[in-house]
Amino acid sequence: MTRIIRYRVKHVTRYGYEEPAPVCHNKTHLAPRKTARQACAAFQLHVAPEPARIAAQFDYFGNGVHYFAIRDPHRTLCVTATSEILLMPMAGAIDLQASPAWETVRDGLARPRGEQEVAACQFACASPLAPADPRLAAYALPSFSPHRPLLAAVSELTQRIHAEFRYDPRATTVSTPVAEVLDRRAGVCQDFAHLQIACLRSLGLAARYVSGYLRTVPPAGTPRLLGADASHAWLAVYAGPAGWVDFDPTNNIVPSADHLTVAVGRDYQDVCPIQGVFIGGGRHTMEVSVDVEEAWQGEADALGEFTPA
Repeated sequence: MTRIIRYRVKHVTRYGYEEPAPVCHNKTHLAPRKTARQACAAFQLHVAPEPARIAAQFDYFGNGVHYFAIRDPHRTLCVTATSEILLMPMAGAIDLQASPAWETVRDGLARPRGEQEVAACQFACASPLAPADPRLAAYALPSFSPHRPLLAAVSELTQRIHAEFRYDPRATTVSTPVAEVLDRRAGVCQDFAHLQIACLRSLGLAARYVSGYLRTVPPAGTPRLLGADASHAWLAVYAGPAGWVDFDPTNNIVPSADHLTVAVGRDYQDVCPIQGVFIGGGRHTMEVSVDVEEAWQGEADALGEFTPA
């Protein structure tokens, strides 16, 4: 029997247009991804006004993607994604010392031999929002002493970013380069994920961007506020035989029971929750609300529900 948590998630995105928009085409990454510890029990995407066409498929990285088009003039657009997610928390803490030396993993990626290494190689390459940079390698290197176990080194780098960078939503925008984040020592979860991914890639390691949700727990005696949970971002590093291991630099933790994965990619551009184009509309506004609710927790034989990432 295995401990399982069942979550209900409601993610609402509302757009308002100053003038009627006659047409829009959109792509969403809102369907939860199946992983070794997570399964999607139910998912529904509701769009208002009703789209002329909606289609679902998997993208290159294996994420669920939905496409929809609206071809009638509209001044509002509301996209509501509701999910039920089964999550299997980790049984215990990861043994950071048991991983291979970081140079061993790096050298394996430089000369991949197995299917797993070949698949991981693409995440060792620079991407638009997480490029390799000598300055980033220099920032990361103090944590990567010779022959140090990879996960121990990544854990220390996670701790340093958490301690040395200030969480400040006003410090950056969605397009702020990683080099500026390094200079300002401030940003949000997306920035910190990109920063650590770029640091690891600058050392020849493979790291991928993870988008999802973070369940928040209100202080004792305080009611849980609907919509107060958040879209979140963290990263996963390729650790050789251990596969992919997640780290959250914003909170300095290894994700376990409160992080729900939606999609993985090279950086944010690959997994943006909603992106697309629209004609007309003039100025527009956007509001996002996320609610993560624990629906059930207990012991269950859920092995059949889970498949490897």
